[in-house]
Amino acid sequence: MTDKEVLQLLREVKHPGKGSKDIVELDMVNNIEVLADKTVVTLAFGKKRDPLAEYLIGATRATLIRHGLPSPEVRTIVLEDERPANKPLELGKDMISSIKHIIGIASGKGGVGKSTVAVNLAVALARSGFKVGLADADVYGPSIPTMTGTEGALPMAELVDGKEEIIPIEKYGVKWMSIGYFAKRKQALIWRGPMASTALKQLVLQVNWGPLDFLLVDMPPGTGDIHLSLTQEIGIESVIVVTTPQNVALADVEKCVSMFRNESINRPILGIVENMAWFTPAEHPDEKYYIFGREGGAQMAESLDVELLAQIPLVQSIRESGDAGEPLALGSGPDAAAFLNLAGLVAEKTSIK
Repeated sequence: MTDKEVLQLLREVKHPGKGSKDIVELDMVNNIEVLADKTVVTLAFGKKRDPLAEYLIGATRATLIRHGLPSPEVRTIVLEDERPANKPLELGKDMISSIKHIIGIASGKGGVGKSTVAVNLAVALARSGFKVGLADADVYGPSIPTMTGTEGALPMAELVDGKEEIIPIEKYGVKWMSIGYFAKRKQALIWRGPMASTALKQLVLQVNWGPLDFLLVDMPPGTGDIHLSLTQEIGIESVIVVTTPQNVALADVEKCVSMFRNESINRPILGIVENMAWFTPAEHPDEKYYIFGREGGAQMAESLDVELLAQIPLVQSIRESGDAGEPLALGSGPDAAAFLNLAGLVAEKTSIK
């Protein structure tokens, strides 16, 4: 494949902050090298480093992989900038200085409803009168846009005192930010750990959150360097762990709690939320079927010496509300009440009245 053919492929990479113009149209492709064993693309950024730089780097690499280019590598240069191109982007904490509490929502494994709990807890806290934001740091499976009905929304960037700031999406009384707003639908984000960590830091530290009582961070499932980066560099002060009752999920909870209790991280666990604790048919609201096991989360909380904050039932309305983009916590039924009770416990444990 020739350099010109690669250049045409790169027209698929759109810049979300520039009216969806592509990186070729914006003259950001500085150089292309198609070698026998690898393909190198160099992207050029202006004086002020683009706040979506890591997203553009990842999207460029993903495009090259999708079209079968050998060993794609994306390099960057910063035009007319005294800072060396290979120096990491420096992000201060000005944007989070007015946030009282930053709480991570974590899980030992995927598929336990962590994002569902995060979204509904955020809405419940907002309904309780608190100022709330949620950062979707689940970079490999961002679901917040779908669950909040904000798919297609495009956060804008503005220049304030010479610095780029990203404006979060606001809905249901909550400020939302997700990497999903900047990726195409069904697009896989092919990022290595350090690149993902940097992009996620940008999605928190370059966002103009304003004063908040709570910023919830929906973390990726499992344990890894992204969790370490988010906890230490963003300043997550405590963690809520979400699990389901079955043994395979509970085994990973122990690893998750152990990670946050490790002396290199050392963050308190506010408690455990047992999701899908039982199944209740809509036609028989008083019946409970423990299809994933009974009291597994409660027993794990006791063995780990942490509080069981809530047991959330598996009901059809939770799934339907998530798919429809209308969080269940907006309602008035017993399921919404469970999340409002959870919000009250979180506020109590963080001493916010």
